[in-house]
Amino acid sequence: MTAQEIRQKYLDYYKERGHNVIARAQLVPYNDPTTLFTGSGMQPLLPYLLGEVHPDGSRLVDSQTCLRAQDIEEVGDNRHTTFFEMLGNWSLGDYFKQDQLPWVFSFLVDEVGLDPHKLYVTCFQGDAANNIPKDTEAADIWRNLFDRRGIEAREVEVGSEENGYQVGVPEGGRIFFYDASKNWWCRGGKIGDMPVGEPGGPDSEIFYEFDFIEHDTKWGPKCHPNCDCGRFMEIGNSVFMEYVRRETGFEKLPKQNVDFGGGLERIAAAKLNSPDVFKISILQPIIAKLEEISGKSYDSHTESMRVIADHLRASAFLAVDGTAPSNKTQGYVMRRLMRRAIRFAFDLGIEQNFVEQVVPVIADLYANDYPEVRGNRERVIEVLVKEEKAFRQTLRKGLQMMQKLSASGLSGEEIFALYDTYGFPVELSTEEAFKQNISLSENWRQEFDVKMAEQRQRSQTAAKGTFKGGLGGQTLQHKKYHTATHLMYQALRTVLGDHVIQHGSNITEERLRFDFSHSEKMTPEQIKQVEDIVNEQIAKDLAVTWEEHPTSYAINELHVLGAFGDRYGDIVKCYRMQAASEDKPFSFEICGGPHVDHTGQLAEEGKSFKILKEESSSAGIRRIKAVLQ
Repeated sequence: MTAQEIRQKYLDYYKERGHNVIARAQLVPYNDPTTLFTGSGMQPLLPYLLGEVHPDGSRLVDSQTCLRAQDIEEVGDNRHTTFFEMLGNWSLGDYFKQDQLPWVFSFLVDEVGLDPHKLYVTCFQGDAANNIPKDTEAADIWRNLFDRRGIEAREVEVGSEENGYQVGVPEGGRIFFYDASKNWWCRGGKIGDMPVGEPGGPDSEIFYEFDFIEHDTKWGPKCHPNCDCGRFMEIGNSVFMEYVRRETGFEKLPKQNVDFGGGLERIAAAKLNSPDVFKISILQPIIAKLEEISGKSYDSHTESMRVIADHLRASAFLAVDGTAPSNKTQGYVMRRLMRRAIRFAFDLGIEQNFVEQVVPVIADLYANDYPEVRGNRERVIEVLVKEEKAFRQTLRKGLQMMQKLSASGLSGEEIFALYDTYGFPVELSTEEAFKQNISLSENWRQEFDVKMAEQRQRSQTAAKGTFKGGLGGQTLQHKKYHTATHLMYQALRTVLGDHVIQHGSNITEERLRFDFSHSEKMTPEQIKQVEDIVNEQIAKDLAVTWEEHPTSYAINELHVLGAFGDRYGDIVKCYRMQAASEDKPFSFEICGGPHVDHTGQLAEEGKSFKILKEESSSAGIRRIKAVLQ
């Protein structure tokens, strides 16, 4: 059974049980200032778990693409990836433990075909300090489920993870009770730090055992389900959000939610009975392609191939969702992923053009299940190939320079020079130093930070007197250009594709300036198309109106456009530009205003929309300057 088949079986299984299938959220979250990326299946649905009404009902199922940049250093072992899919099912005040646990157990055993003898579970031990009882209800359900399969399921009191290395897995042990550090969910992480009004609850994890793996005692004397030796692998977790913190302590929520997350890659690895997730059907073909173009084997170059496969897959999906490599925020992480992949390809002897050979393999693995991958296939390849070409020009020179600088170790100033001149991320320089056994100066980080601060000061001085982003005033001309910007944004997406995302704007009384994601120069024909579309909408005299919506509903359900990287409050103002005779708006964007009342005002005095210049702003970002003349 392939990972693709497991994903589809999961969606169908819960659809048969009354769940509505919802689309994945993009990797770059719209309304979460705490993180750069969508890092879990729960993250996009948090507003609904906290009480908002979901338009698709109280039973939901999805497969959410996720990215955790904090795992980048872990990639290279047999189970860590920065990019992964989380299978999720959700009950928003509907069913609870009695339905959830039998369903997920039956899915894993009867649908996927996992051996129930290899499954172990954990439950919440309780918290006496907060008067929260032990989750005996979940344990009783699990015991009955195992009993029906003829499997003894003894309960094991563990407590902390550290205690687990002393307790181990006694004979017949199947249900393990851990404390709040392992089996309690809340946004703050720790039960004692939860603020008043915050919901939370116990969770119950499912582990798969690879019984052919010997426990490594470097982790502790005995193995247990939460051990890191590799014998056990977590494949799913059911969170039961049933409590809320009050001034006087915890009390039960009137409506209790279920949040399940199961790692697709890990479930597929369990199906293969292999602890190596890189052997599953959505990763192994990437490895096979690397073997083909490098002439080297996975067994002899395991780490390099794992890093490349993971990092290119993550970069490809970031590109699908409109991110381009850059030196800021999400673009910086994407660039770091790409450059690490290119560096490891260098170790394989692949010194050019490997992205254009590998990325199509990745695209083909997901094209049938994610239409946006198929629709953006060529653009994604172009974005990543461009980054490869740009970095390869400096990689060899940078490595040679590192060798010259390393005679007496690397200082922070030299690491900055590698960054500033050759585009080496700090992490790449320190990784290379470790690989080549090059020492770092004791205060290298402080030395590097001083040079960075000096560079920022130079940049700030150079930027004095330049116009800052956004709307420069509130006059009628400002409003006209602001309205024209909305029309042009949608026209660009119509002509170039949905990958076009706003990356900044600057509006004066004389002109508009607009930055957007696109990897190549627009042709004269494309520019003319955009101008014609904007002028057509001006001639239609679209009504410009606004309405307020909860942010998550506006973005995820109404699909209102927002600016890249903007952080919104709980409620957003959405501007609609629509002809009375048409069913759908031409433009529908999150914006604070102000705008004109109808687009015909842009044509006063016989003026029309005209693009004066289209140019590069930064890597993967284009800039347009336009006027009404």
